Amino acid sequence: MRKTTVYDVAEKAGVSIATVSFTFRKPERVSEKTRKKVLAAANELGYAPSASASGLAKGSTGALGLYSFDLSTEKPVPAVAEESLTDGDIADPAGTAEQENKETENPEELDVRAYPLYVDEVQRGFELECRSRGKTVLLSGGPVGERTPLADLIGRVDGAAIFPTWPLTEDPLAALCRRSPIVHFSHRTGSDPMAYISADNEQGIRSIVDHLIDVHGIRSMAFVGGAPTDDISIRAEAFLRRIGTRGIAMDHPVIAVSVTPDGYGLRTFTKWLKAGRLPRALVCENDQLALLITDRLMEAGLDVPGDVVVTGFDGILAARINTPSIATVRQPMMAMGRLAARLLIEQQGRPWDKPVSYTLPVRFVPGASCGCK
Repeated sequence: MRKTTVYDVAEKAGVSIATVSFTFRKPERVSEKTRKKVLAAANELGYAPSASASGLAKGSTGALGLYSFDLSTEKPVPAVAEESLTDGDIADPAGTAEQENKETENPEELDVRAYPLYVDEVQRGFELECRSRGKTVLLSGGPVGERTPLADLIGRVDGAAIFPTWPLTEDPLAALCRRSPIVHFSHRTGSDPMAYISADNEQGIRSIVDHLIDVHGIRSMAFVGGAPTDDISIRAEAFLRRIGTRGIAMDHPVIAVSVTPDGYGLRTFTKWLKAGRLPRALVCENDQLALLITDRLMEAGLDVPGDVVVTGFDGILAARINTPSIATVRQPMMAMGRLAARLLIEQQGRPWDKPVSYTLPVRFVPGASCGCK
């Protein structure tokens, strides 16, 4: 299949090649109407701009990409005036650091635990594998659903791994994965020709529910979550199936939380907490939420696990060193990153012709939050 060029996109959109270039490199110089027209043409044709012509001429850039959709609200960054700095100077002429400190003084305003911290460990595995194979790693990110930075990254590398994101109205991966190999982490296997790598979420949730019932005799529990990503949806569905199989009937088996750019919205949880309606155990969608829920329970004067048992999912370091340590399901995050890099290297820049799927095993790790330690 012939590689789509800037000329093809320009012809399709009815604009000049310079306009296409500006759309991807300097979008602020293109009107919104024209930009949408160019992006629509690029998306239809599966075009990814190249920023490494010399590498592509040899058929390889020698680099792999790692992309994460930014869950934070982007704020304009003030321009910083150029000035010479000497050793010991405080380099913050625009006052951006001072402003950021003010914005985050109140922990309620920005809770970093809403960001998927497991990304750090997956990234570590990806980087280690690339280093051992002599590959460079390009890191990139952008707003959820934004095609331009993702397409720009794809054009610079021999393949890319993508962290999970919200469902998209117009998925930019659908066309891009037909031009370059893409690995999608923690996503249901779809029809698009890419590699899907995930942990065994179903088995992980089953192990939590069975442990709570068989070891602690708990038969009152609810799933706490709400992030609209595939891995969280799978965990919620698995929880409902498992408690049904084990004969547990709950009037309200799910406590929904909202996920915003500023963190978790716990309105429903707080309402249940104040009304004294919480079940004996809370099975949280991930470790970050489990940490936050544990904090809220203890602030309300409740004991974890004496009054309420809390479990998480992922096995991040913060959950292990927390007091109490969080009972969780450990997914092999570094192994996921290494596998993604190996798959991309083996493809040698060739996109997959059909979807391929890899599910890695998980392990339940008891913790003090369930009463085991």
